[in-house]
Amino acid sequence: MVQNGDARETQRLDKWLWHARIIKSRSLAAQLVASGKFRVNREKILKPAFCLKSGDVITTALFGKLRVLQVVGFSDRRGPAVEARALYQDLTPEDPPRAA
Repeated sequence: MVQNGDARETQRLDKWLWHARIIKSRSLAAQLVASGKFRVNREKILKPAFCLKSGDVITTALFGKLRVLQVVGFSDRRGPAVEARALYQDLTPEDPPRAA
């Protein structure tokens, strides 16, 4: 895994989503990005080849759930889930408590 400040400073959005195990396949990640399902730093992204930088904030509402993720690193491969979780910080807000 490559962290901040190392050789890799950017990575394609679709590839990062797959490496971080947010999306099950890279082709599905590319389709979802192209359909406008992701925002990076509040801007809608339509190109799977968009280059992410460390510190970028990704927002999406997939599968009925809002997710806000901050990019903290990149990887050269799709590794185990433990390595994948090290690529981002989850900033997703807590769901408000429901009234009884």
